[in-house]
Amino acid sequence: MQKRLMWWINLLGGAAILASYVYGLRTHPSSTGLWGNVPQPILPLYGISMLLAVAGYFAYTYFLLLRLNPSEARVARRFRFGLFNALYALILVPSAMWMPLTLRMLEQPSAGLWLDIRLVLAAVALGSLGLLGALLSLRPREPRWAYWLAVGGSVTFSIQTALLDAVIWTAFFPA
Repeated sequence: MQKRLMWWINLLGGAAILASYVYGLRTHPSSTGLWGNVPQPILPLYGISMLLAVAGYFAYTYFLLLRLNPSEARVARRFRFGLFNALYALILVPSAMWMPLTLRMLEQPSAGLWLDIRLVLAAVALGSLGLLGALLSLRPREPRWAYWLAVGGSVTFSIQTALLDAVIWTAFFPA
């Protein structure tokens, strides 16, 4: 039941994120403003980090969906597998909101919209850091190779969402 829910969260959340990006790129094909004033030398770091974050997402999702037995999973000796579903929702739902909010901010800037964007990015960062913490306190951790691959993937994903997006990007946006 919990794994089936995780599949649905990933399918629907992933589709919503992809749809928001397709919409954004189709309606704003030259949206260089999405980067705000992020310094040019930092932009290649974003490209590399985004690829590592995607690979990391797949690594920890692989472990959770295909290697971990939900009935045995315990996070911090207290929580069950369902915590991962809540964390995925906390990551995916706001992630689907970022592109439309940011494009609207470029068209009609407002303090309220800027607050919404920062809250969306903070929620994703909180979810990704929560997922990393949950993995680090998870028992059992078998198979070990898949577990450590998941932890490493969660680290790369957290660097992207919590540091580069929620901290650095917001410091340089809006332009």
